[in-house]
Amino acid sequence: MNTQSIRDIFAENLKKARRAKGWSQEELAHQADIDRTYVSALERRVYSASIDVVDRLAQVLGLKASDLLRDKDYP
Repeated sequence: MNTQSIRDIFAENLKKARRAKGWSQEELAHQADIDRTYVSALERRVYSASIDVVDRLAQVLGLKASDLLRDKDYP
């Protein structure tokens, strides 16, 4: 059984998707029109993102919001 929180899952998926695009946190923040320090805090699990921010980040990454929240280890 996986014990990762939704915040952990989101943070990992966000970082993987950002790196797959070859973007820095600054570039992702610029594309999503949010502060770079906020992107950093999300990836470090300091803050929880609102559903609107999850959707905005997913859109600029070319994903669905559910992709950023999906536990890859869950069947």
